[in-house]
Amino acid sequence: MKSYKPGDDVGALEDWPFEAPESAYRIIEGAPRASGRLETGGAGQVTRMGIWRCTAGVFECTEQGDELMTVLEGHCRITDHASGTVLDLRPGDSARLTDGARVTWEVLEEVTKVFFGYKPGGY
Repeated sequence: MKSYKPGDDVGALEDWPFEAPESAYRIIEGAPRASGRLETGGAGQVTRMGIWRCTAGVFECTEQGDELMTVLEGHCRITDHASGTVLDLRPGDSARLTDGARVTWEVLEEVTKVFFGYKPGGY
């Protein structure tokens, strides 16, 4: 069983380009770059768990799956387009995003999060 807490070294991460058509990414400001690693799950499965990192910048996307995340490093704000709810997240903060939600990520300081996702029809 793996355990991570704020400030832990999460190891090597792979490039995760903003290319998934179902997420309909749109870069708004800067040149954010994402990287990550799936610990379990993935394509064709209904759950996935992993680590994700993104450099500073602002982008929109449509969330794929219900997700519970905890920020390990950095600072970001996530705005839900439908409700207008703004989440201001720093190390140790957790949040839940819902499948299909259109959101804006404002990454103020490079952010690293751990996440668990669930998508009934599979990813």
